[in-house]
Amino acid sequence: MPHATQHADVPTVATAELDTALRGGPFHVALRAAIAARGLPLQRVQHHLSRRGVKVGVTSLSYWQQGARRPQRPESLRAVRALEEILQLPEESLIRLLAEADDHCTLQQPAVRSYRSLVEASGVLEQLLSELDCPTDGGLHTLAHHERVRIGVRRELAGRESHHIVRAHRDGVDRFVAVHHGDPGCVPERMTVHAVENCRTGRVRWDHETGVLVAELLFGARLRAGDTYLFRYGVEDGTAAVSREYARGFPLAGGQYTLQVRFAENALPVRCHRFSQHSAAAPRSGRQGLALSGLHRSVHLVEPRVRSGILGIGWEWE
Repeated sequence: MPHATQHADVPTVATAELDTALRGGPFHVALRAAIAARGLPLQRVQHHLSRRGVKVGVTSLSYWQQGARRPQRPESLRAVRALEEILQLPEESLIRLLAEADDHCTLQQPAVRSYRSLVEASGVLEQLLSELDCPTDGGLHTLAHHERVRIGVRRELAGRESHHIVRAHRDGVDRFVAVHHGDPGCVPERMTVHAVENCRTGRVRWDHETGVLVAELLFGARLRAGDTYLFRYGVEDGTAAVSREYARGFPLAGGQYTLQVRFAENALPVRCHRFSQHSAAAPRSGRQGLALSGLHRSVHLVEPRVRSGILGIGWEWE
């Protein structure tokens, strides 16, 4: 098995960064450094995996190297072992970093909504999407996404509504798969998904332990590459206890995103702020205070062009 120190054909700096990442991790940094050191685009990495009988989408590989998701399922771990060979890494080097992350998971959970990081790392979402036969690449680019979140009188996440503008980048796309992350203690089987405009609800799947729900939104027409489409849907939740933030992950850079959080009249927070993260495992940054509109009882953020990572709004109660 070739070793990382044998990269004679890559720049010295890239090799040094790779050696450091393999020693100290974390997994996604080491994987990203290894791919950079080899000079392989993700499409070529996927091609090498498929030649070894391992099926992993380009988007999943992108998630892994960004830290937005960690490989957990048996097929995903098989892919990691194949990556060690493809990227000419020492045997067990990436697997070891995954195991170390698991060992530290319960010790280093962030204090607020830590379940979100666990959901991303658990493989639950990947499993639910596979049950809907959802390809890694859904064939749609988001041009704009306006999301409205409602906080109820019990300070709970009562529900949300999403308005999407998308463009198809391949022929035949006829659906969108929505993902909803409930707050800790939620009951996803009691949630409902409503198709509001230009779509209808298809199959719905959920995982009780993590509070993740996924739902098909069927367009009723097949888009051609280049076609745009507008649709709205909502999720009624209200099944968990006190909510303290709402965040959305973006695996890839994209279009405009607007998030508005509206509070019930008798349940107003004392402070609100926006935040961002490069990944679910990364520290938070970009914290900025947000003024609560007394008349409309709401706060919002607007991101003209999102970057990969996580954006959200948090609030504090008395």
